[in-house]
Amino acid sequence: MIFQPDILLLKFENGNMRSNRNLIKLVFYMLQWLFIIEFSIGLSLFVTAQNPDVNKEVSSYRIMFYNVENLFDTDDDPDKRDDEFTPGGSRHWTNKRLYAKLNNIYKVMIGLGKWEPPAIAGFCEVENAYVLQKLVYNTPLKNFDYGIIHFDSPDNRGIDVAMIYRKAHFTPLHTESVRVDFPEDSSSKTRDILYVKGLIGDLEMIHIFFNHWPSRYGGYMDTQPKRNRAAEILKRKTDSLFTINPSVAILIMGDFNDSPEDHSLAEVLKAVRPFSDSVQNRLYNLMLLPRADWTYGTLKFREYWDTFDQIIISGGLLKGIFSLSVDPAQEKIFHDDFLLQQDERYLGQKLFRTYSGFNYLGGFSDHLPVFLDVKLKND
Repeated sequence: MIFQPDILLLKFENGNMRSNRNLIKLVFYMLQWLFIIEFSIGLSLFVTAQNPDVNKEVSSYRIMFYNVENLFDTDDDPDKRDDEFTPGGSRHWTNKRLYAKLNNIYKVMIGLGKWEPPAIAGFCEVENAYVLQKLVYNTPLKNFDYGIIHFDSPDNRGIDVAMIYRKAHFTPLHTESVRVDFPEDSSSKTRDILYVKGLIGDLEMIHIFFNHWPSRYGGYMDTQPKRNRAAEILKRKTDSLFTINPSVAILIMGDFNDSPEDHSLAEVLKAVRPFSDSVQNRLYNLMLLPRADWTYGTLKFREYWDTFDQIIISGGLLKGIFSLSVDPAQEKIFHDDFLLQQDERYLGQKLFRTYSGFNYLGGFSDHLPVFLDVKLKND
């Protein structure tokens, strides 16, 4: 119903009420707008009743993983092979170079987060808790109140997997260092898998696994069984979570030293390509999806890019069964220009590393970081 004040005013005009024309017209326009407002409110209430999610606030939490390439302190640990990363070692690793690297990691986090550093950051090739403390307390990251989760691994070089998190965005409830052992070669050591269970936004539970699987040093075929073993141990952990809750939100990130199609990931871990009818209690490798830019992987050997750093999620997280969800089409590799330099030998671009051989460059890493936004729907 729409009011028509001019028709009604005709009766008043014939009754010698022309002097009140403007006032009466104003009253009828006010009644018309009150009707429209009331109708709009009613429609809004109807839509909300039909779709209870319409008024829910959605928060986004960025989570990253970064192989920082040899983040060592300057002291010699007599039990580890870290001698080259000392002032008198072959790398001439000094406090000045250490702090330059820490500030470079800060720059990566700020760039990746678009001036808002991630809620959670996983790292590998970190020597100890000391360098993590220097990162969160002696760089501008000190303004964001990060907590640290770190365990010492048995790796012969002394490098570990670690995590930092913004205390306002994530609450850890359980942390665990998952040992990757080799029954047939007990002398062989590698990095533990870091497992953290906690609440995003103090509301929803997520299970995170950060990884750094055995390298290919010594040959791909000879080292493949070790990566298969790491995949087997991780699969056992995720299967136990699925048994308790098939819809559990699992996020797996890391440097796997294998490509997404390799046996360890595709056949042992069984992390497959996401599809429209995904199953909640399975694992899906987001790096198998088409990307907007195939120019880059996460590391480069000669002229070839590969993607050893990956993001794997559970079907429950992919489908957004509870309040947590992800966008699988999101760009996942951070490759801003400041992380790269011209590759004069093999053309294109290559990674701007801290060292080229033993020549100090002052760059960032031999890997690019990967990241993902986890969205939380709040009531």
